[in-house]
Amino acid sequence: MANPGDRAERYLGQRTSRRGFIRGAAAAGLLVTAGTAFGGCDPDSAEVDPDAPDTGDITLTGSGATFPDPIYQLWIDEFRSVRPDIVINYQSVGSGQGKRDFINNVTDFGSSDAYLTDEEMARVPGALHIPTVIGAVAVTYNLEGFEGIQLSGETLASMYLGEITNWSDPRIQEENPHLEMPDHDVATIFRSDGAGTTWIFTDYLAKVSDAWAEQVGTGTSVQWPVGFGGEKNAGVMASVQQTPGSIGYVELIYSLVIGMPVVALRNRQGNYVPPTLESVQEAAAGYLDDLPDDLRVSITDPPEGEHAYPVSGLTWILLRRERENRAETEALIDFIYWALTEGDQLAVDLHYSPLPDEVLDITLGLLEEVHVDGEQIFRRPD
Repeated sequence: MANPGDRAERYLGQRTSRRGFIRGAAAAGLLVTAGTAFGGCDPDSAEVDPDAPDTGDITLTGSGATFPDPIYQLWIDEFRSVRPDIVINYQSVGSGQGKRDFINNVTDFGSSDAYLTDEEMARVPGALHIPTVIGAVAVTYNLEGFEGIQLSGETLASMYLGEITNWSDPRIQEENPHLEMPDHDVATIFRSDGAGTTWIFTDYLAKVSDAWAEQVGTGTSVQWPVGFGGEKNAGVMASVQQTPGSIGYVELIYSLVIGMPVVALRNRQGNYVPPTLESVQEAAAGYLDDLPDDLRVSITDPPEGEHAYPVSGLTWILLRRERENRAETEALIDFIYWALTEGDQLAVDLHYSPLPDEVLDITLGLLEEVHVDGEQIFRRPD
């Protein structure tokens, strides 16, 4: 039987657009190639998608995170069958650029895996964070013949700090007694662009490593002590694939589509857990009792969950609480509400976790805060 990657490659020749390819692959239960299906956007600013239809009564533009781009493109395509009068152009330019576009009012909505800082919030008073899905940042590597590598957060931080430079280091070997680790140099790969994926990854490292917190810290872009960068998730994935001995971090689907192995990371309970839909859901569950009203929350290194994956994160659509165009606002909220309530299975098909009920309830409440000329636009159905 052909593997998913082979079948996806054959299907790729038939695609007419990135969005159409993702839609067909998900419907068929296929995985898609990261470099072709998820790449190809100008990283500098939001632009009109050349594949987008040029018909429709309402056109909306958004830009931001590459982390949710596969599911956003699929949702957008499916939503056209529900509301053919609405055209949505979403450009995966990275969370950093997406936040800048949103703050500067370049787009109708932003997208980010890193919530707006207090300083950024001051530039967009009343900005709303609308979570859409939860995903895993997978740590993937290129070490031929070595499956099932497991690492603690401290060891992973030491690799990215340049303190561990060889895969045979005793600290790695101690965590992998089932393997005889090779004498091979470590090459660390990171995101070269401002990325919410980097924010999630560095947020986790800062929680588990005092040295990382003191020397590097958390952010969508940081000063990396060692290694080299790749642009967007697809660029990091391509660099790992092409560099023996390398290790990198990407949204889970980007490693799955290539078939590269992922690291099982040790959680707070001392268990080594790989990134899966179930382990991401368990990670989110660890924070459900202490959710802030604005849903600006990190769920890395969860305090509970025997099988919780520790590098998981929410991704958000960014909205202005006060908007000017009623028709466009209604169309945008219609899309978001449809995605949150009707798009669950599509998200699961692409290895994202839908929002837990507790988070969804708060999210719908936030949508009710959107106004045009002082009038509330959305009210959730009874």
